Amino acid sequence: MQFSLDRIDNKIEFFEAYDMKTLERKIAEQIDNNKALLLDVHAIDHQVVFDPNIGKMLYSAVVHFKAKSF
Repeated sequence: MQFSLDRIDNKIEFFEAYDMKTLERKIAEQIDNNKALLLDVHAIDHQVVFDPNIGKMLYSAVVHFKAKSF
């Protein structure tokens, strides 16, 4: 059995929530988790749409993490 370690250079994650506070909390938790992988936030893109099924705004975000440069 061969075991190898590869470094993650780029990682893109998607988040969604029905309120901004929950969305921010989810993103902040993942930022802390990705610090252990030596990843920093490179870019964040967000969007808001109305969900007619629930009658609420749906907040979504895409976060691009990149490896820290030393």
